[in-house]
Amino acid sequence: MAGSKSLIPLLVGMMLLTGVCNTLLTKYQDMQCVGNCKSSKPKTFEQPVLQTLQMFVGESGCWLVILMTNLISKFRKGGGKNDDDIEYAPVAGRDSTEEEIEEAAAALSNSQTLVDPTNILAKPLIDNEVAHLQRRPLTGWRITLLALPAICDILGTTLMNAGLLFVAASIYQMTRGALVLFVGLFSVIFLRRHLGVWKWLSLFVVVAGVALVGLAGALDKGSTVPVLPGDSGPHGPKHDHLMHYARLAASAVEQHTSAETLIGILMIAGAQIFTASQFVLEESIMEKFSMETVNVVAWEGTFGFLVTLIGMGVLHLAIGRSEKGRGGYFDAVEGFHQVFTNRAIAVTSVLIMFSIGGFNFFGLSVTRQISATARSTIDTCRTLFIWLVSLGLGWETFKWLQVGGFALLVYGTGVFNEIIPAPQAFTKSWWRRNLARQN
Repeated sequence: MAGSKSLIPLLVGMMLLTGVCNTLLTKYQDMQCVGNCKSSKPKTFEQPVLQTLQMFVGESGCWLVILMTNLISKFRKGGGKNDDDIEYAPVAGRDSTEEEIEEAAAALSNSQTLVDPTNILAKPLIDNEVAHLQRRPLTGWRITLLALPAICDILGTTLMNAGLLFVAASIYQMTRGALVLFVGLFSVIFLRRHLGVWKWLSLFVVVAGVALVGLAGALDKGSTVPVLPGDSGPHGPKHDHLMHYARLAASAVEQHTSAETLIGILMIAGAQIFTASQFVLEESIMEKFSMETVNVVAWEGTFGFLVTLIGMGVLHLAIGRSEKGRGGYFDAVEGFHQVFTNRAIAVTSVLIMFSIGGFNFFGLSVTRQISATARSTIDTCRTLFIWLVSLGLGWETFKWLQVGGFALLVYGTGVFNEIIPAPQAFTKSWWRRNLARQN
């Protein structure tokens, strides 16, 4: 039990780190010029479906981790004792492990988790052995159940990648704040979770915080040409020439019409329905079946890769080959050509594969140890780190309105996860005391 509790901060920290890297790398990839780079309106990398495919390639890479782990395990066993050297060990009729499991199960019957399964403090106290005994192994045809969250991931990620083309990275992450409401709602409807009044209010505080951050970004007209890293100090003519076209490319990406920005925000917000469905499906499957987290990520990556690859082929034949579709979102041939001929895009693709594989692994680990709703609220904190990195890179300017939004974001997340005490007016004990006094 102590081991599970001690791992939670590490899992949360790595989930945030890999998530921040994934968002920033994807946005950086969208900013790369692939045509007409010397004109005032350069063509940038716009391949949301291909970006979804590279995400699943990263998740499928977990099979390499599984292979290496099995090889190391076999190597260690090979260097150990032979079957003839195994010493006799008496078999106890009732060992201490069984007694510990029964004690944990008895304690669970009186636990707060039965009242509120999303409680971040109570749920990790469930002994992993007790939970494992209650779940069936996820083997055989049941593995295909993981295709359901993979399909939701395809739809959600593709919509978000397309929306990210029209908005800044911080606004993209802000719009994802709607995820916590959908996850909370779906958890109550489909998983029959119970969320108290103060937990619902904390979710709305989180959404208000990220909305305030996005409002501050929307109020910034972005009329100035963005300052890029390394754009200060004395440089030669060649450097100035390169930085000039880099600034033009960044400006073309960041400065969109109001209609494009609205479409991007709606696409990202709509994608949260599919992402919330993915989270809830994953939690539902992991509650009933037992499988190592890295295996779950690998299987989801495999199913997602196959479905996305088939979808890319169909869309390319139906739209990408047409006169209007050439060079567009669904032109798969052009997309692969841009990846393999542009060094910056190729490098970021590899980095995105590693970051998304790690993000899904740590995210699923957080879901298993805590809950899908807690995972979604923690994930919204990525907005703060993305904003800080964007400030450091010169992609955004400092705005006090965003500071207020981040304060609400951190407070709502802390209250939901019971790190910060909830206001007394929203707790059951406060209402009971007041009713008792009135009676």
